[in-house]
Amino acid sequence: MEKLTSILVPFDFSESARTAIEYAVNFVGRQDIEINVLHMTENGGADDAKKAAEEMNDQYGKRLKKPMRWVSGRGSLTETILETREKKKTEMIIMGTSGLSETEEMTHTAELVAAASCPVIVVPENTEKQELLNICLVLGRDEIDEPRSLYTLLEIVRLFDAKVHVLTIKNTDETIGYSDIDEKNENTLMYYLESFYSEHTYLENKDIVKGIFSYADTHEIDMIALLPRNQVKNGTPTGGLLTRELVFHSRIPVLTVH
Repeated sequence: MEKLTSILVPFDFSESARTAIEYAVNFVGRQDIEINVLHMTENGGADDAKKAAEEMNDQYGKRLKKPMRWVSGRGSLTETILETREKKKTEMIIMGTSGLSETEEMTHTAELVAAASCPVIVVPENTEKQELLNICLVLGRDEIDEPRSLYTLLEIVRLFDAKVHVLTIKNTDETIGYSDIDEKNENTLMYYLESFYSEHTYLENKDIVKGIFSYADTHEIDMIALLPRNQVKNGTPTGGLLTRELVFHSRIPVLTVH
């Protein structure tokens, strides 16, 4: 994604969905970006959706350059979201979750993140801070295979003039930070993230997830970003179980970058 023009926000009248709408509005602001709200018809009828659409346009209309557009969907949540995204040609999905426990909602969220071929921002229901000043990009030990995926992150940080802090967690006895791969990744990050790239930190922690959350807390991180599982060479990518754990337990939004 080199240009963000529209996003898709699934909506089912839950508190987590309402948090996602609020986050999307703050995310878009007065930018020339359209918010498409996907109403799942199993969760409320057409009258409920119409009323919600009117209320949200009244509430958020002055804060947006473009009015929200509402579309309806029915069936499998993940399939409906992906099909709607394809049909509406939205470049990003913002989805709210209740978080902190393995509920059906969280399972759907994990499925969506795994299946999506576009950037997805997962917004915990208890998200309070709406500013986006510092993003933590979690990077493994492997070489970045498709560095152009970093353009997605660059597009986002440009919108907010945010800084990207790159974090690699060491949970083995091997030395990190001095290999040829580390040097290649460093050059890639500096080239693609331009002046928005702040620093690359290497930390030791046997529990990678706890290490990420600890770093986020101490560095006032507003969003955790992950490269998708197919963006690295010859190794175990950042994804799979790690992505699932971060999506399930993070108290701040998580972005999967494509």
